[in-house]
Amino acid sequence: MFTTQEEINKKTGPNGVGRYDFLNLLVQEFYKTNSLDAKRQVLANLANFSYDPINYELIKQLRIVDLFLKQLLHHEEDFVHFSISGLCNLSVDPSIADLIVKQNGVFLISNLLMHRNVEISLNSLATLIYLINQDTQASITTAEIINKVLHYSSSTDTRLSNLGNIFLQDFCTSAQISHVKSSNSLDVNDIPLPFT
Repeated sequence: MFTTQEEINKKTGPNGVGRYDFLNLLVQEFYKTNSLDAKRQVLANLANFSYDPINYELIKQLRIVDLFLKQLLHHEEDFVHFSISGLCNLSVDPSIADLIVKQNGVFLISNLLMHRNVEISLNSLATLIYLINQDTQASITTAEIINKVLHYSSSTDTRLSNLGNIFLQDFCTSAQISHVKSSNSLDVNDIPLPFT
């Protein structure tokens, strides 16, 4: 992972394609191609670029967050997986987290909480945790989301149970949790828990 522009410049060289231009080419390829395989590869590459904070400003400029959010509704599981992975990495940046929230991201991401692909579920819950701040906490710690996370807190998958317990203990009040447990608004049998 590169951490400074100087290191990127050394690696790219004086005649190399700049990072902005390369990311821009990827975005253009995604929108122009009709090949699902090419789109899948582009999303995987863009998700990889979202790991390094040096790319965050470029990602905002190129509206890659918008691209990822739109793919959360895609019928191809890989598209969803790469997109939620990218959003999870990007959501640690407060300005990008704000973009995600403003573009209905909490709703889109919370709909993936009970996904059958455990990696999608984990990334969704982690992203929601990263999105929580003083302004967003009430919209993320809703009864519906808490109810889903309660199922994770007792999962046999330790990654799910650990993240679920972090969410509940660090961001929810005991009154919220008790209310959700007593209202039993979501039947356990209706939830397809992720397979491991």
